[in-house]
Amino acid sequence: MNSSDKLKIFCGYSHPVLGREISEYLGLKLGEVALSKFSSGELYARIEETIRGHEVYVLQTITEKVSDNYMELFVMMDALKRASAGSINVIIPYFGYARQDRKSAPREPISSRMIADILTAVGLSRFITVDLHADQIQGFFNLPVDHLTAFPLFVDYFKKKKLKDLVIVAPDIGRAKVAKKLADKLGAELAIVHKARPKHNVSEVMHLVGDVKDKTVLLFDDMVDTAGSVLKAVEALRKHGCRDAYLAATHPVFSGPAVERLTEANFKEIVVTNTIPIPPYKKIPGLKVLSIATLLAEVIKRNHDKTSISPLFS
Repeated sequence: MNSSDKLKIFCGYSHPVLGREISEYLGLKLGEVALSKFSSGELYARIEETIRGHEVYVLQTITEKVSDNYMELFVMMDALKRASAGSINVIIPYFGYARQDRKSAPREPISSRMIADILTAVGLSRFITVDLHADQIQGFFNLPVDHLTAFPLFVDYFKKKKLKDLVIVAPDIGRAKVAKKLADKLGAELAIVHKARPKHNVSEVMHLVGDVKDKTVLLFDDMVDTAGSVLKAVEALRKHGCRDAYLAATHPVFSGPAVERLTEANFKEIVVTNTIPIPPYKKIPGLKVLSIATLLAEVIKRNHDKTSISPLFS
């Protein structure tokens, strides 16, 4: 691909390494944008090259600086729109606020819908993301959504490991379907941890469905946040006699006491993707990071060429 294709890729400050990996795969140079913050805390963005009529892709994942990440994305999109970009396609590998997808108590916001509305208002043409916490968030957008999954990366990785007596463990009932799919791909058995959440970021394991005695277990989830659920789950699995324990999750949020808890959990290996950059102080022993750069680059290429992306997951 080359600049004559009228394709431009820009990247915010949240994940420049992933932005460079994607642009290098496509043989393109990252678009030039000046991003800064005034002393008052207000964010500033200026596009420093012509993008009139171009198909533009903007990469901005959501890290622990949630508000800054989103606001920086909004001002970049507004600058692109006012510079007459032909289309503004936004890639948010980890979509912040995805867990606030419905009202579970009176007078609560549906924050993921609010973010979708803002993105649309600022000029969104297409939304691209990876492993949403709730699939129904796709319906919050009245425009094309490419909801990608890192599932094939985990299948390929664990197939090569050839783990014996493997049991895939869903950390809750909501993840049972995708855990069963992974179990089928790897020729493994399935177990489900049934838990309750008395309040935010707190979980209690009620009971375990399935046999893990003397088995190698792989906890499989979409994200690890504070790791409270993970720690409780692996403790329950060990009480039921499991042998080795692995953890796999798409999004390494790793907030609050997560690093301490994951270290305490003593997993044989923790496998995540780079939807979120992992700073040095969050590098846990046994951590393996799989890159989604090729997947995102292929999706950009296929959208630009107007070809199907579904073969990437078949």
